[in-house]
Amino acid sequence: MTSTITDLPWLSLLVAVPALAAAVIWLVPGVQKVARPLGLVVSLLVLAGAIAMVPGFDAGGGYQFTETYSWIPAIGASWAVGINGLGLVMILLAVALVPIVIGAAWNEVALPASAGEGEGSAKALDRRRAGYVALVLVLEAMMIAIFAVRDLFSFYVVFEAMLIPVYFMIGVFGGPNRRPAAMKFLLYSLAGGLVMLAGVIYLLVQTGGGEGALLLDNLAGALEGNYTAQLWVFLSFLLAFAIKAPMVPVHTWLPDAAAEAPPGTSALLVGVLDKVGTFGMIAICLPLFPDAVANVAPYLIVLAIISIVYGGILAIGQRDLMRLIAFTSVSHFGLIVLGIFVGTQTAMTGSMIYMVAHGVSTAALFLVAGFLTQRGGSQQMSAYSGMQRVVPVLAGVFLISGLATLALPGLSGFVPEYLVLLGSFEANAAAGVFAVIGVVLSALYILLAYQKVFTGPVAEGSGELADLSGRERWTMVPLVIAMLALGFFPGPVLDLLTPAADQFAAILGSPS
Repeated sequence: MTSTITDLPWLSLLVAVPALAAAVIWLVPGVQKVARPLGLVVSLLVLAGAIAMVPGFDAGGGYQFTETYSWIPAIGASWAVGINGLGLVMILLAVALVPIVIGAAWNEVALPASAGEGEGSAKALDRRRAGYVALVLVLEAMMIAIFAVRDLFSFYVVFEAMLIPVYFMIGVFGGPNRRPAAMKFLLYSLAGGLVMLAGVIYLLVQTGGGEGALLLDNLAGALEGNYTAQLWVFLSFLLAFAIKAPMVPVHTWLPDAAAEAPPGTSALLVGVLDKVGTFGMIAICLPLFPDAVANVAPYLIVLAIISIVYGGILAIGQRDLMRLIAFTSVSHFGLIVLGIFVGTQTAMTGSMIYMVAHGVSTAALFLVAGFLTQRGGSQQMSAYSGMQRVVPVLAGVFLISGLATLALPGLSGFVPEYLVLLGSFEANAAAGVFAVIGVVLSALYILLAYQKVFTGPVAEGSGELADLSGRERWTMVPLVIAMLALGFFPGPVLDLLTPAADQFAAILGSPS
């Protein structure tokens, strides 16, 4: 049974199915009317396929489900995929969030106010909703690919191609300032990607081309003995990943994008796509540029600490609920980066599971905040008060998600944050102390936001707002269960991640 599972081209199939479904939704007449249920069914099938891979995965077996097909022989580029424990859990996170986002955004996409009414507007609404679902499915295919590709050129192509669906998801379906926000996101990401392209080209020149020249396994050690070249190529990759993460000072695109994007888009953007930055730091930078990483790590630890504290302080001062959640993520990504570069196996494991836990809790925060702002018509926290009396279920989900974000024991954020702090204190007590400041700040920005929006007297005009509908409650149930499961039973995820953490932490000189 296991051999049958592992022999199938699972990863290519998982990439192809949502991409083909998106093409059908775009191109086949009549399908647009059923785009939402079709997209939901396809995303659930992809989730089932990813789950079916798990029994055939050996946590200690390195990269598995590998496939390699020649693509552009002249430059040694291949379609090569394979996953270790980190890749598997990130794919599971991505494919689990997509059906939740489609369900949560079922009625989120609407026509502009100037569209009018009638049969023509109904068809236009179908086309608009179909376009959004198709973009989500294209993005799903690319998220799976980015966590699976083992060829550097393929990684770069997917890294850049992911910008296209996100740009349209923000620029077409976002808020009143969607176009500037989408353009800022695009320019930042393109700038980082183009710098990384220079590093990819340099590595290609160094290898001399040939079949499989850009496979990550073949590139390990390509710059050994040439520290100067290794440093500059590493920095070219680091800039792209730091923008994607995002880290201070190249983080400023995120609050604007999160404030203007539809909540479902923000959930995918911050819950999964931003993890591509930290994933790249681990899966590409560590094995390809070990000497440069070891020497630059102290500076990255400082930048991580700045991100932790700066993001937390700015989150406390936000009035816009979506911008607040975005700045909390800047702070949390600082903790993830700290765990990657502090150099201990404990912290590395913590960073890896942090990527999953943060994806779950932040997606829940964006979605439930979106439910509230769609009802109240404003993202400003000052527009709300006493909402726990009006929408108690919504308030409860927000509180659980916020408590998971601030790492309350028993919820998803506790184990990863504890591991990162413990590993940081083992290697660098000063870094650990500053990281604890971020923990304190997280309690402040979450609890103050809850106090402003959900406690006190009911704001005028808010007493008639409806609580979560049945559909909305069902979309939040998996996220709440995941937050509880990662809090009380993190063992299965840790078992998948620990062998990969051992491998990558050993590169920085701390095998266990």
